[in-house]
Amino acid sequence: MRAVVSGVAGVGKSTVLEILKRKTNYDVINFGTLMFEMAKDINLVKSRDEIRKLSIDTQINLQKKASSAIGRMNDVVIDTHMSIKTPDGYWPGLPEWVIRELKVSAYFLIEADPGEILKRRSNDMSRQRDNDSEDSIREHQEMNRYYAAAYSVYTGATVTFVQNIEGKPEIAAQHIVSRLMHHD
Repeated sequence: MRAVVSGVAGVGKSTVLEILKRKTNYDVINFGTLMFEMAKDINLVKSRDEIRKLSIDTQINLQKKASSAIGRMNDVVIDTHMSIKTPDGYWPGLPEWVIRELKVSAYFLIEADPGEILKRRSNDMSRQRDNDSEDSIREHQEMNRYYAAAYSVYTGATVTFVQNIEGKPEIAAQHIVSRLMHHD
């Protein structure tokens, strides 16, 4: 089975996925990291945050390569974005050519209070962020819900919304683990 776990930057997805790794036999593959490694190997980018600023055609080619590689794996959780906020607007994180390769059975969308996300982002000096606000975070989480619903229509996969309550990522992880075990 393949599942997608997604959420906006700063939602605590990485923490939840670390807990999930310890509790399951699923491999966790970060789609953006795989794309970054591929782009870096051919000298297109130096930092991961530069990927979303590449031309759409270049991003599409990187997505195709990454989804093809992941599509050959079993029992995998794909850490990726439902939507990507670009200077030109929102772009699907999982367009048709990616979903076709991945054959996803379940989508999990991790969400949190926009104020908490903003606080987490401001404390993360390791990433280069655009100007953020609670409203822009709320909008992005809402867009992610729309994209998840659209992907579900195309794939027939379930969509589950998971709240990551501040200081309690193990609850969010356990919610996903329970659903993964139910799918097996």
